[in-house]
Amino acid sequence: MKFALIGQDIPSLLPALLADLFFAHKSEAEAVVLERNEAMRDLAERYGLAVTKRAGCGHVTATADRAEALRGADCVIYAGEPMAASRFRMDREALSGAEEADPGLSDQARTLGGIGGLMRTLRQGDAVYDLCGAMRDLCPGALVITLGEPVGRTVEMFRARGFAAWGLTAGWRKGISGLAGLCDRLGVKAEDVEATAAGLPHFTFLTALRDRKTGRSLLPALEEKTRAGDNGRLARRWLDMLGAVSIGDVNDHAALMPAQEDYAPDAEPTLSEPVEKRKERILRMNTAAEKGLRDPEGQAAQLLLLSGAPAARPVQLALALLEHKGLRLDAAVRANTNRVIANLPREAVIEAPLTLKAGAEQPADIVLPGALADLCLDIDEAGRLAARAAAGDREALRECVELDPALDGLDRLYCLDAVNRLVELHSDILSRWGEEEDD
Repeated sequence: MKFALIGQDIPSLLPALLADLFFAHKSEAEAVVLERNEAMRDLAERYGLAVTKRAGCGHVTATADRAEALRGADCVIYAGEPMAASRFRMDREALSGAEEADPGLSDQARTLGGIGGLMRTLRQGDAVYDLCGAMRDLCPGALVITLGEPVGRTVEMFRARGFAAWGLTAGWRKGISGLAGLCDRLGVKAEDVEATAAGLPHFTFLTALRDRKTGRSLLPALEEKTRAGDNGRLARRWLDMLGAVSIGDVNDHAALMPAQEDYAPDAEPTLSEPVEKRKERILRMNTAAEKGLRDPEGQAAQLLLLSGAPAARPVQLALALLEHKGLRLDAAVRANTNRVIANLPREAVIEAPLTLKAGAEQPADIVLPGALADLCLDIDEAGRLAARAAAGDREALRECVELDPALDGLDRLYCLDAVNRLVELHSDILSRWGEEEDD
């Protein structure tokens, strides 16, 4: 079995990916890392050798040749985004007004929805659709697990090119607005409850919350606290408007919705591995590679590498699908083909619990409140239009701007003009624009 690990964020994920593949699952798979930088390529191979030697299984190589990485791959794990931070800053500066009294469209400098989310999708699409073209020739039957943001839109891009694609986000368990924070406000421990959350990628809401021992629903108590303002003004407003309690990062939710009077997008979102963390990771990977994972110093370096591992576990999901095994995840991103969320269409790209038996998705019966489902329909359609626009489809671009709920209350023609100016601004990396879409 061969895994192709593609994208700018793979190096930061590599310790967790290899630990899952070779320690947790004892796989004899081959993992091939696509890495353009010679020094980082050497580090990936040396670190991979230390891992496989200690695990007693598997093989890791790194290459600068994309064809070599992809040829015959059973699974492509994609985690990347071209020049994410610098290009976001260009968007933010271009959308800001000329003076403080005229903020322009600065509220649209977002990472998921609105104009900023659309531009991020266009830039991501340039890389993803190019990758799909190579995959058609080199690994046409490969499974895709994408962590590339916006995840729902990259899932749709891979699907549009005929690949079975799944996505993973950071999930909704941690953080002040995650399950841990909500449980704190209820005075219970997160491990003592059973929670179900569903919706769209980065836009999930609780549909069930029960005491694990008694089966008693805790949602009424949580809704009462939310209406009292204990979970913040945004969560209170959304409960009244949509009929459900949001879970996960409220900034992500807000970035997909119309402007909120008490919400301003983060001016400096973390879109890639911070420089200091990168330096620490490289130092620890070098230590693990040089000392080996049986040496106490090498073991300590490995533990520190894994202590910061993200919640997303793409290897776990990939192996369950490829090897036809069982799996239960709190959340996974995929098309709603099996109507896991009953009142969203099959083509919608959802984030919801996943149960696999023998590698097959099992049915669920999740129903969102009507107002929430209606909003999800519009957000999802805007997202899928953005994915089409990323292939160079100008009509889809126009339709996305006309429909996106994040632009409600704004002059849509003015917004479209702003998008067109941004497309020109980023024309050096938007190579698909000006070309006919490759069917």
